[in-house]
Amino acid sequence: MDKHEDSALPDREEAGAGDSDSVRRDVARGWSLPPDGGVRECTPALPCRDAPREVTAQSPCRFINRELSWLSFNTRVLAEAANACNPLLERVRFLSISGNNLDEFFMVRVAGLAGQVRIGISRRSQDGLTPREQLREVRRYAAELMHRQDMLWRGLKEELAGQGIHVLRVEDLNEADLAWLDDLFLREILPAVTPIAIDPAHPFPFIPNRGFVVAVQLRRPGDGQLMNALLPIPPHMRRFIRLPLPCGEQARAEQPAPIRFIALEDLLARYITRLMPRHELLGLGAFRVLRDSDLEIEEEAEDLVRLFETAIKRRRRGRVIRLEVDARTPESLRHFLAGQLEVEEADVVLADGLVGYADVAQIITEEREELLFPPFTPRYPERVREAGGDIFAAIAAKDMIIHHPYE
Repeated sequence: MDKHEDSALPDREEAGAGDSDSVRRDVARGWSLPPDGGVRECTPALPCRDAPREVTAQSPCRFINRELSWLSFNTRVLAEAANACNPLLERVRFLSISGNNLDEFFMVRVAGLAGQVRIGISRRSQDGLTPREQLREVRRYAAELMHRQDMLWRGLKEELAGQGIHVLRVEDLNEADLAWLDDLFLREILPAVTPIAIDPAHPFPFIPNRGFVVAVQLRRPGDGQLMNALLPIPPHMRRFIRLPLPCGEQARAEQPAPIRFIALEDLLARYITRLMPRHELLGLGAFRVLRDSDLEIEEEAEDLVRLFETAIKRRRRGRVIRLEVDARTPESLRHFLAGQLEVEEADVVLADGLVGYADVAQIITEEREELLFPPFTPRYPERVREAGGDIFAAIAAKDMIIHHPYE
């Protein structure tokens, strides 16, 4: 089980002087292989312990692994979330983008690698890594990336609170807030969220791709029997619920009114006993799944429209590539989920911060313009103006280049 590792990259100092004696060198191809089929660590995306003596046109060290390069790109996206020169809410947006990017990466690119490993493909790519080696390095690099996401989220929440935007927990709320939540629960959440008990008569349900679920561990007081249950969250339901202004609080000229949110999973934790009456709550935790969404399209298909329709429907039910679980979830419940979803231990990730960072975009509000980038108005091309605003007339007169998004 992969709880974010301290480092996604190997330490250069781990290699001692005696290591060179145990390394088989392939000078002609330009990379080093440890004995007994060990992991090669010589690619521009990874530090090299032993630099090749000779580099040829076909040396793997000349090539950057595509998957690790993409993770490096997403690390740069995440760096914008840490950049204090960016407005605060835009930094939250960058964190959301990095989370959404990582989801897409696992659903397509990592799913493809896992498929190659599953059917036993061992051919090395141009950078000298087999699919299994690539998958191992991707998991390690992604663990470091998610660790950075967790650290950034904690820091951003503190900065947001300093600007009057709060992401609260139930214990932070007052009596008026709790009364408002009670009414919201009865009106909007109770009719939409259906608990599903898991027992021999009720098998584990299908969880769709990117499905967000709260898992619950319960005990029946009568006979002491343990039971697991799921609370699938409908996709239309917002992850962050905005709370009303505290009584007597209003915006002032020198200070904007506070903006307060509570995460849906924290709200549901308060009402588990109403959703599952006559049961004792032992533990709970949110989780989500990412499924294989890689599309394999035959170029010579007779009906491409029908082929795409079938492939898109199949994406929703693909093999689970990643199971992301709240770190607060009881260990026995985590093992239960992994077993029911048939997920390998290496594909189970514990989230120390938030499960699903793409959803933090919901707390970005247009009310705080000073915390956003200034709006950008594209320049209208002069030749289109000269044609009376008729872009087709301007193009018919002469071809022109439009620089999006600046024009």
